[in-house]
Amino acid sequence: MAAVPRKNFLPPSLRADAGRDEPLPIGYGATNSQPWTVRFMLELLHVEPGNKVLDVGAGSGWTTALLAHLTGHTGAVVGVEIVPELVEQGRANTPPEFTWAHIEQADPHVLGSPSGEPYDRILVSADAGMIPVELEDQMAVGGRMVVPADGVMWIIDRDHEGFHREPVFGYRFGFVPLVQPAGRPSSA
Repeated sequence: MAAVPRKNFLPPSLRADAGRDEPLPIGYGATNSQPWTVRFMLELLHVEPGNKVLDVGAGSGWTTALLAHLTGHTGAVVGVEIVPELVEQGRANTPPEFTWAHIEQADPHVLGSPSGEPYDRILVSADAGMIPVELEDQMAVGGRMVVPADGVMWIIDRDHEGFHREPVFGYRFGFVPLVQPAGRPSSA
């Protein structure tokens, strides 16, 4: 995390608070997540060099850049964000040397980025309400997704037999809600 400092992804008025281990507002109802939580989720995700990664809810671009650092130049990272102003913010914040990472405007009718599938890893940085089947479908065989859903962190692994869903117990998360595609329920 030291290689991709959080302060570079915060509004100028909050950069002095970058070391605080709490979510910080970045505008438009979104936050830059608590560093402890980001580290925890990245450790659960098990990103490897060369992975193709989808970052859902890219916000300020911090997690997209962290994922790009972890995949290295042999990987590919796609961040998707629904709020146009945050897309621009995230693009401006993403270090130019991370040419293998970019942030896309999310389609309000589609969850994730099916045009780039399959993904080796998927990180969801907002509470999905329920485990999103649309994102599971975008996972490669051998892939992993880390997603908060209804206040619980989930690890979803995909193998040749299907999906294996495991809740992570002992910690309850408080995330902003994931903006869902039109017509999709927001919770189970």
